[in-house]
Amino acid sequence: MIFGNVGNLKEFPYLERQVQECFAYFKSHNMADYEKGSHEIDGDRLFVNVVEYTTTTPEERFWEAHKNYLDVHVMIRGTEQIDVNFIQNMEQKEFVEKDDFLPLEGEKNGHVILRDGDFLVCYPSDGHRTAIAVNGPEGIKKAIFKVKI
Repeated sequence: MIFGNVGNLKEFPYLERQVQECFAYFKSHNMADYEKGSHEIDGDRLFVNVVEYTTTTPEERFWEAHKNYLDVHVMIRGTEQIDVNFIQNMEQKEFVEKDDFLPLEGEKNGHVILRDGDFLVCYPSDGHRTAIAVNGPEGIKKAIFKVKI
């Protein structure tokens, strides 16, 4: 996993071209004006899901990972904690191929807090639990770019 801010992308020249493409798209489009839902960028190779939800407690959330896509979370508005752990440290449940969803069970190994412009890149070995409240429930808006591996 890689954590940073879109204002500091010069510090990440090693990122895959497809991940850099997500940031270029984010910076060249007013994502705050996007409606919730999935928006195609380049077919199933690259698209973005714009989500809006209210953060909550860890007990109300679930762990996940993905095998076919990288997740590139970019915060548009709000503050959210994302708990993280490597899938090798967790109990892996049955993979749901059609949704590219690997459910996990276990404990967090750490967390990141996303604020406006912050990003988290999650690779297939990166388990993550999103939507955790930082200072009580808060409505957020976030872009989750899906990059086909």
